[in-house]
Amino acid sequence: MLTRPHPLLYRDLVRMALLEDLGHGDVTTNALVPERLLGEGEIKAKEELILCGLEVARCVFEELDPELEFEALRMDGDHLLPGEVAARLRGKVATILKGERVALNFLQHLSGVATYTRRFVERVKDLPVKIVDTRKTLPGFRVLEKYAVAIGGGSNHRFGLSDGVLIKDNHLKACGSVTLALKRARKFLPHVYRVEIEVKTLEELKEALAAGAEALLLDNMDVETLRQAVKMAREINPKVVLEASGGVHLENVREIAETGVDLISIGRLTHSAPAVDLNLKIVKILA
Repeated sequence: MLTRPHPLLYRDLVRMALLEDLGHGDVTTNALVPERLLGEGEIKAKEELILCGLEVARCVFEELDPELEFEALRMDGDHLLPGEVAARLRGKVATILKGERVALNFLQHLSGVATYTRRFVERVKDLPVKIVDTRKTLPGFRVLEKYAVAIGGGSNHRFGLSDGVLIKDNHLKACGSVTLALKRARKFLPHVYRVEIEVKTLEELKEALAAGAEALLLDNMDVETLRQAVKMAREINPKVVLEASGGVHLENVREIAETGVDLISIGRLTHSAPAVDLNLKIVKILA
């Protein structure tokens, strides 16, 4: 079962977002809405989507007024159709209005990431490959965006630089060669780390495997080169983990998956996922 991020991991982000939006106050709501006026609101899907971020939305309203009732009617990961209600709020109308935009910003973005990820996953669901994210995330949003990828059916790559070894082109430039980079990594690292190295050509692939690489990132290879790379790598080391990355989109993800790679990493899952459309409406005034 997927574990939701603990509120401590994003509460400061919520507070910054509220401060950014409210500044020294919501002058429109303060002018028009009596402070004690109570009402009910609903958060509703306006398009088909995979829902994600309900607890973050709850956190927004809790920061404004702990007494406001936030009732989640659906769960993260649920498939919503247009018109379906995700959550109901009950309390001060002024609080609902002050938190509306911030809560929706989180919900629309995270549900967008989950929805977009699900589209990629669906394209390759019958193949033995995982769709994984990258570190190309909005600053401060990484824990939430990677959670949204998982909600959409994708898998998470390393969370940060301390979570795994991935030797890329700039590292190689600094070291001088694939072989030397791998040698230095093995000398420095504990045995529990698996070393992955980025290769752009079949020649680099051969050198990396000869030097003992346990995983290869096949960077920006066309499909035909990917097929050759997979065949060559499996012949040299059947257990090597192969990750395709670069230039992946919905139109070519299946063709890439059919080459036999184990992982397909896609930066656009987080940096280019389109937000989905949800709204919040006051549906009843209580007193």
